[in-house]
Amino acid sequence: MAPKNDASTKKLMSKGPWTGEEDRKLAEYIEIHGAKRWKTVASIAGLNRCGKSCRLRWLNYLRPNIKRGNISDDEEDLILRLHKLLGNRWSLIAGRLPGRTDNEIKNYWNSHLSKKINQKEKTSLASTAQETMTTITATAPSQKASDNSADTTTTPSQKASDDSADTNFDVNEFFDFSAEGSYGLEWVNKFLELDEDTMAAQEKVIV
Repeated sequence: MAPKNDASTKKLMSKGPWTGEEDRKLAEYIEIHGAKRWKTVASIAGLNRCGKSCRLRWLNYLRPNIKRGNISDDEEDLILRLHKLLGNRWSLIAGRLPGRTDNEIKNYWNSHLSKKINQKEKTSLASTAQETMTTITATAPSQKASDNSADTTTTPSQKASDDSADTNFDVNEFFDFSAEGSYGLEWVNKFLELDEDTMAAQEKVIV
């Protein structure tokens, strides 16, 4: 009967920071055998580490062509465009930036780029709101002037009514009642005489 696999029979793996000796053993193994077969790397290289730990140590710290810090503007722009396309798929993004690790790109995004994007969005929203308020403020006076001009428009009948209301007609000035006798009404008598002659002429025509 095969012995049971329990915690006492399992080999305990080292955890925590890597030592210089462990880094040397891993680098020597990969130099000879290449960066592959990570599950067997630890046992062959004499490391008390799991395959995943060896892979991450090599990719993130020990590779000869690894680049650290000082991310250029071109790299930053490429990270932004790739993140917009791929999202948080850091390994795929790192594969398009030679020498950069997915862990470094992820940390750079969380600590720097995400804050930068949020700040740009806030600035853009504030600028849009300011432009809207400026447009509204500039439109209001012209609208008010248009309303005022519409209010001052009067119709001809209203104008005539206003003119008649403003005209002061003095009967005493039109008729001169200061004269004695006829009281200045000679023109009325002449008008009545003319009117009688006209009526008489019309009666003759009718007869």
